[in-house]
Amino acid sequence: MKKTLFIAAVSAFALAAMTVAAPALADGRDRNSPPRPGSPVTLTDGLISPLSLAVQRDGTAYTTQNFIGQLTRVTRDGTASVAASAPGQELSAVSERNGTVYYAQNAMDHSSSALMEMKDGGAPTPLADLWAYENSENPDQINTYGFEGLPQSCADQFDASAPPFLPASYTGTIDTHAYGSVALDDAVYVADAGANAILRVGYDGTVSTTAVLPPADPVVATADVVAQFGFPACAAGHDYRFEPVPTDVELGPDGWLYVSSLPGGPESAALGARGSVVKIDPDSGEIVKVASGFVGTTGLAVSPTSGTVYVAELFGGPTGTGQISVVKRGASTPTVLMALSSPAAIELRSGSLYVTTDAFVPDATGNPQPIGKVTIVPLRGSGSSEDCDDPGHGNHGGNGHA
Repeated sequence: MKKTLFIAAVSAFALAAMTVAAPALADGRDRNSPPRPGSPVTLTDGLISPLSLAVQRDGTAYTTQNFIGQLTRVTRDGTASVAASAPGQELSAVSERNGTVYYAQNAMDHSSSALMEMKDGGAPTPLADLWAYENSENPDQINTYGFEGLPQSCADQFDASAPPFLPASYTGTIDTHAYGSVALDDAVYVADAGANAILRVGYDGTVSTTAVLPPADPVVATADVVAQFGFPACAAGHDYRFEPVPTDVELGPDGWLYVSSLPGGPESAALGARGSVVKIDPDSGEIVKVASGFVGTTGLAVSPTSGTVYVAELFGGPTGTGQISVVKRGASTPTVLMALSSPAAIELRSGSLYVTTDAFVPDATGNPQPIGKVTIVPLRGSGSSEDCDDPGHGNHGGNGHA
């Protein structure tokens, strides 16, 4: 079943080489236990679909309002202003480095995509044509998605010219949808939810593939799921491999790239909590699964000192309305940090989590409401190393040398 990244509908977990258990403090507390969240504070509100976020060292935040094609600058006192605008297109995948802001400008139908750069508040200019690269390279053509072990008599009943417009199995198709990015010393790394890959964009505009995410783990397609997607009834009971959907990328203190990934198909918990976080060696492209068990994995932040990973689960929690989960060093499964309403993007800066909340709360007609926020959550208690600024957004010296 083709991935159903919610944007299109409207238009192990341990750090590498850190496997030794951390010592406890004299009072018995775990040195690496994550901080406790303080009371959330709204920095600004009235946003529509704020699905990507970057925070500068001085606390200035840039958030995309994806569905209205706007990049919004928010100062430390909460004053919001338009930094860039492209009506009729989608802006996404914002990151920053040394005063320069990078973001993606995508056609709503995915027929074009460019990585833009905006230097010191100047006018945005194209840095790289991501659509041209996808058309030329199609990185995930090496992957096969769809049903496994389906009898030919059943496969012959699939009609790719009718909804859901898919054969029984297929290789990666040409599609690009830049969703998240991180700007490092050597390049901007882009999580492309259409290409199912992490792309490297050099500051000269050269695009290459760092890694292609593998297909999601197979799930059994029940009769209800088969009917929901319009597949032949004979496919029920067979394994299906969805496309992976990378949504964010950050640098860890071990020099690896950490990537959040939706599992394709239903983004709710209908088929289980299938979202995951993986890490990628930017030099070799090696991929290691770090943690799974998330619902709506749309963003992550990594502590530059402790290696704690914070994950925004857009549809997480008992009621499916959202939560922030955390995976501390040495753990392979997440624990809940706090409930937040529809959290999409998350950044760690100066001892606080910056989170876009109420980011995807449709009204009765299915349209997003102008209720999105940039929310600040102070972190307190153990794990005080989170209080330093993130050095990772300005460094990448290869595996283990950040």
